[in-house]
Amino acid sequence: MSPDTQSETRHPLPTDAVDLAPTNFDTLPWAAPLTPRAPARLVVPEPPRRGEPGGDPCGVCVRHTTGAVWSDEHWTLHPPVGGSLPGTVWMASREHVDSFQDLPGAAAASFGLVVARVERAILPLGGVGRVHLYRWGDGGAHFHVWFLPRPLGMLDASGPMLPLWEDVLPNVTDEALRQAAERVAAALESTA
Repeated sequence: MSPDTQSETRHPLPTDAVDLAPTNFDTLPWAAPLTPRAPARLVVPEPPRRGEPGGDPCGVCVRHTTGAVWSDEHWTLHPPVGGSLPGTVWMASREHVDSFQDLPGAAAASFGLVVARVERAILPLGGVGRVHLYRWGDGGAHFHVWFLPRPLGMLDASGPMLPLWEDVLPNVTDEALRQAAERVAAALESTA
């Protein structure tokens, strides 16, 4: 049995439109009915990511990213481009490592302290209910995490729904994203 057949057999998905309104999925940023689809076929081996041998160069290492608004000996903090949530920032390790398990001891030890400082710096921007921390790692092999401020009162965007909503909310200007990131950086500097 091929991997494609195995996954389809173990997890059959309906192909008809489904009304999700009566379920706990009513916080999705799309109107029902939605149509589930089968997952794409398995691709093994997976293609190389940016920063891996055979992949494109690491954007962080070759500085093809937004400029850092703050840094310390282990971390750099950057504003995004093309986003909808002012106060969103992403933090990258100074050293090119892929995952938590690869972080040098001093960087790993400082991670929680820096994350707490960044969260404290984002919350006073105004209109922020919570700060969500995300790490996916599928696009690039350079360790980085995202801080996304959930808008105050926007409970539909709670938990894992926030990145979905972020994709469909109207974008603000890149300048507005950078200005909010600079306010976060200034707060980090004042608590150093």
